[in-house]
Amino acid sequence: MATVLICRRFPRLSRVTAFSTAAKLKAESGSGGSEQKKEENPERADSGSGSAATIQLLNPLGYRVLYNPSAYANGGAAAGNGGRALGDASAGLGAASPRALPPLGNAQPEPRSKALLRQPLRAPQSGEEAGEGKTETHDSKEDPRVFQKGRPEYRSLSFDKSEPVETLPLEEGDAILRSAAVREGGQSPGAIAEHFRKLSRLPAEQHAALVSEPGFDTLCRRAVRNVGLLATPDLVDVLKACVRLGLPPAHPLLNACEKEFCRRAWDMDLDQLLLVADCWRCLERNVPSYLSILFSYANAHWKELTLPRFVQLLYIIGEGRRSPADLSQKVESVILKYLDSFTLEEVGAVCLGLFKSLSGISDHVMRRIADRVSLQMADMSTYALVNVLKMLRYTRMDHLPLLKELGKVIPARIPATNIQGIMHITLTCSSLHYFDEGVMAAVATALPSKVTYCRSKDAAKFLWSFGCLDYEPPNEEEFYSSLIEQMHRKLHEFGKFPEHLLTGLLGLAFVKRFPEELIDYALRDEFVRKTRGSKYELKKDLFTLSESVEIECPSYRGSRLPPQLSQELTEMVLNFAEQEIYVRPEIVEAVSLLESILGGPEYVKNHMILPHTRSSDLEVHLAADGRPIPFNSKNPVAEKKLKDVGVSLTDDLMTQLIKGRSNGPSPVEVEDEAPPGGEEARTPRAGDRAALWGGALLADAGWRVEPKLGRWPEAPPSLPLARRPRGAKLAIQVSNRNHYCFCSKRLLGLHRLKRRQLRQLGYVVVELPFWEWFPLLKRTRSEKLSYLHYKVFDPALLNWAG
Repeated sequence: MATVLICRRFPRLSRVTAFSTAAKLKAESGSGGSEQKKEENPERADSGSGSAATIQLLNPLGYRVLYNPSAYANGGAAAGNGGRALGDASAGLGAASPRALPPLGNAQPEPRSKALLRQPLRAPQSGEEAGEGKTETHDSKEDPRVFQKGRPEYRSLSFDKSEPVETLPLEEGDAILRSAAVREGGQSPGAIAEHFRKLSRLPAEQHAALVSEPGFDTLCRRAVRNVGLLATPDLVDVLKACVRLGLPPAHPLLNACEKEFCRRAWDMDLDQLLLVADCWRCLERNVPSYLSILFSYANAHWKELTLPRFVQLLYIIGEGRRSPADLSQKVESVILKYLDSFTLEEVGAVCLGLFKSLSGISDHVMRRIADRVSLQMADMSTYALVNVLKMLRYTRMDHLPLLKELGKVIPARIPATNIQGIMHITLTCSSLHYFDEGVMAAVATALPSKVTYCRSKDAAKFLWSFGCLDYEPPNEEEFYSSLIEQMHRKLHEFGKFPEHLLTGLLGLAFVKRFPEELIDYALRDEFVRKTRGSKYELKKDLFTLSESVEIECPSYRGSRLPPQLSQELTEMVLNFAEQEIYVRPEIVEAVSLLESILGGPEYVKNHMILPHTRSSDLEVHLAADGRPIPFNSKNPVAEKKLKDVGVSLTDDLMTQLIKGRSNGPSPVEVEDEAPPGGEEARTPRAGDRAALWGGALLADAGWRVEPKLGRWPEAPPSLPLARRPRGAKLAIQVSNRNHYCFCSKRLLGLHRLKRRQLRQLGYVVVELPFWEWFPLLKRTRSEKLSYLHYKVFDPALLNWAG
């Protein structure tokens, strides 16, 4: 369908609805205004007008369907400095377009240089932009440097372009340019440096015109020729002047300065080296050779690192996106040394530097940082806090006190937080499998009005996070429809970043939502080929998405993965499972004991029923009368005839089968019917009537009686003949803590998806929850057999299957 290649205002969304087979149409209010204008300038999108976005809900057979930048609100942070995110090439201001002013009266025409200096420079604005202040607070260039304002020592280590200076009169600027043009080669290196210092004090609105002035070009060429003769303080001042004047990163003068600083770096002091590195960051110039020298120098002079020098060094390391291997251990020791003395903004800067440079730190150091933040979070800026959360996510640190405090502090701040900050908060919760409904609900409430600020990356990670935690907020239709529309608007980006599209679609699949046009695009041969060029392994994600659509959306008619690729991925997943999953002790023990209970290996199969869900199942088949059925054909024993163990049909048994016996409802609840707070089938308690019918009964002291192996229960006595079940295929889940949210019995989205699909294929899901099964592994064989016997031969399972 060609329509998926353009931004669609009316995306089709497949959603399977429980116990409903008729298709439904729902209308959800969408964002108004011109889609093209929003695409070109999302921060000024007009959200005032509304239009309806129709979402078509397809209902497959009776079921409800279904990976860094800065700028977060920080009190007084203000937009308008024109900064561009370091490393975000898409965040730039339009080119300035000077406008000529007519001469006044009979005034003599001014020299060209003076006329240019006095021209006002304004970026073009549309009427919508000029008339309405709808832009979010966004100053991504300055935010990473907020910590530098906390101590006076940073003035010698960094360059503050916003620091006020005495403005140079335009006439004096014109005189400098004229002298540069006429006195070719007649100025000393010190005079050249002084000219740069003075010109950098011209009004900021004149800087762009100055840089294009021939006289300034002549001055730059003269500086290049004399760069080796400049004293180090003068050379630093020339670089600072270049920062203030906004020279482009590839300017020839900057090339000469970089070479000269590399040449004389070992003759400079640490403060000068850090200041020069900071200037390169302000200029957004990549200087790997200079940084290598700086890091070597810092390593050799490690004892000279005061607290401000250390924080500034980590900032430079982060902005350079590289982590010097020989500094890693020293960094940890200095963090611990200064941790209690850092300001909260410095704590955030340290974490951001480590995160951007992908510098791993020990659990001990990260826990110490988290300990401090959890105690002072209310006093911390949102920007600094988000930087700590990034590092917490990177180190996989499940620090419960910090996460609990986050749930108290952050919901009220969400409405004023920049969209990228909200994304990182949400992604931290999902990455750590931590569910806090207050945080997630606050995000869901704030997001629809901010959705046009989302990059493709942001929209995808919001969808993944909510799907991973299996949370559908109160405003779920508004929330999901706004994000799906944004995914359509960003469709052109997915060719370059295919991982974002798959991330978002899997998050939607977890919560039973399948936008058909996006899925059709993702499963096309052209897109599949693009995934092979990604730095991420995306085959498994394609496999999970494709197979989920196959099961849950039988009416889907779009693109699908080629059968050969699906078979290849199935074999790859199964090979991995044989080496890593089937051999886990808790699974091996369950298989062995089930074979003893059921009568042999032909009655239980340890495999993946749904390979695309990447976890194992223990499959057991029961006949209508509760007898286990041999089906594991891979085992030659399965061909043997089931041995009769001699169940006698007595008059009393026949009476029970025909008339039934009222024992009340079964004490066991199937997973779908489990009470809130747990997904598992209820553990048997002493006193439950017929809890282990056909096997061991529970005594008050616990599970102590071993059932008779090889015997199966009779048909459930509580079921009348008219309600006799048809038998059951059991999919026994040996779960572990990674299937659930942290410190919770809330299933994660992938495992919720798996169990939903198993039920749709006719399986009865039986769980051996880790909080029950893992402690039992240390108990006696008899107790484990009794527990498994109860789980498999629970009469409620046959009732449910029937």
